[in-house]
Amino acid sequence: MEVSDTFQIKLKLGAMTFPITIKRDEELFYRNAEKLINERFTYYANHYPHQGNDTYLMMATLDIAVNLQRTEASGNLKPVMGILEGLVNEVENALR
Repeated sequence: MEVSDTFQIKLKLGAMTFPITIKRDEELFYRNAEKLINERFTYYANHYPHQGNDTYLMMATLDIAVNLQRTEASGNLKPVMGILEGLVNEVENALR
């Protein structure tokens, strides 16, 4: 039996779960992204109570995007940006 290059995982971002199909060799990137988003989510939830899960996810997203822009301005991150854009697209598709 042949193993597929892709498979489905579930990412928990804040209070929401997203089933997404990814390439097997990119799972670590997605798991690390999930961890980073949830760390930022928790930070904003603790510092700005009663704003709601959607607000915390957007604040975490903005925080991460700004940090990526800073890093990109100081060096070449095109490969990383491509992976992160793929993750963002998967999350946006799951929200629809």
